[in-house]
Formats: sequence, structure tokens, C-alpha cells
Amino acid sequence: MNSAGGKSSFVRTANFNDLQKAAVDFRYLLNRGYPRKAALEIVGNRYGLTFDERHLLHRGIFSDKDSESRRKKIISIKEVRNKDLAIDGHNVLITVEARLSGRPLILSDDGFIRDISGLSGSFKKTEVTDKAMRLIVTFLKKWRPRNVLFLFDAPISKSGILAQELRALLKREGFPGDAMAVKVPEKILIGYPGVIATSDTAIIDRSKRALDLAGDIIRMRIGLKSLLRWKRMRLLKGGVFSEK
Repeated sequence: MNSAGGKSSFVRTANFNDLQKAAVDFRYLLNRGYPRKAALEIVGNRYGLTFDERHLLHRGIFSDKDSESRRKKIISIKEVRNKDLAIDGHNVLITVEARLSGRPLILSDDGFIRDISGLSGSFKKTEVTDKAMRLIVTFLKKWRPRNVLFLFDAPISKSGILAQELRALLKREGFPGDAMAVKVPEKILIGYPGVIATSDTAIIDRSKRALDLAGDIIRMRIGLKSLLRWKRMRLLKGGVFSEK
């Protein structure tokens, strides 16, 4: 699996076959109503999974009911034209940045593309962040939403600076919109009258529609080389699994 910059990026597992079995068992328990945390602990302990392997399951595996419900809510990027768009800032930015950096992404059961780095709480701005922001804005300009609102998590370090830089970028591009750092972005995103862009399950489950903006950018502008799919993974030498 190669990154956009040509470097290899892998997720490692001691036993790929056990991880695949764990995914099946985890989904089985979820389909039968087991609490998510308890089901993951049962499966993780059963197969001796590492923290990273459990996180991979947590980000990618869902019950059939939840997956179907969320898939029905996914809207096309074409549907944002002339509509107000609220964006889960860190959620979208970190996912796009993960792809640009060659970090693995998972195509989850519910159809959303998610990063599996677990960096949200410790996110720090880099040169790749600037590239990701420009890519997001350029991509959105093509689809012409009426107005965009980026919402960043204020508790995450330097979110205010990130919002300020994005506001300046929107102004330079002549693109109507704003960026804010707020304590709880979910309060604005849930019930937002326009279109929301996020892959956060808690927000999706409480919304009528959701745009997988990061996923669309990755599919349409960057490519899927670092995307992991359960049915298409293969075991490589040294316990490395990657896309076929």
C-alpha cells in the first residue's frame, strides 16, 4: 500500500486470520444486541488482539442494522450545490490528512471512510494540514455550496488558530463561509438545517442526512491506495496486511 508521497504505510497484526475471525464475531455480537464496548472486549480477549487491532475493529465494524441505517443517510456531493454546509472540521481534516500522509484508512461497514490513527485528541498542525485544507476548499468550490461552516473542537490544542487560518483561506479563495472553534461542535451539527459533513457515528445517527466529505475527496481527488477493506485484505510477510 503506497501513500501519495510514495512511502509505505501499514497496519500490523500478529495473526491476520484471527483478526478476520474477530471481525466476524464482533459483527455477530453487535447484530444480537451486545453493547459495543463489551462485545469488543469479549472478541479482543478471545483472539488476544492488540490495542491497534481492537481500534481497527471499533472504527470499521458495525451491526447490520446500524450500517444499513447510515448508508441510507449518505448523500452525494452533488447535493450540496446551493445549500448551506456545516463541516465537522477535525473529523474531515484528519481523515484527508491521513490519506495525504499515507496512513491507513478503513472502509467501514456503514459505507464511510475513516482514519484509524486515533489522533483526534492529540492532533497537531503540520505542513500536510495546510495541504489538506487547500484540497478541501478547492474541492468544495467545484460543487458550489451556498455557504460553508467549518466547526473545530475548541478543546483540541490550537483549534482557534486552525479556524483563523481556514477563514483566511476561504477569503483568499473568494468562497463564502466561516470557520469557528467551539466547545462542542456536535451541538451545532446535530439538527443543522443544511447539509452536514462528518463520519462521526454519534452525529450521523442523530441526523437525517450526512455527507462523507473526506471520503468523497479521497475517492475523487487522491485515490484509495491506503484504504483497507475487510474482504480485500491480504496477509503480507511479517504480519502486515494491506489492500490486494
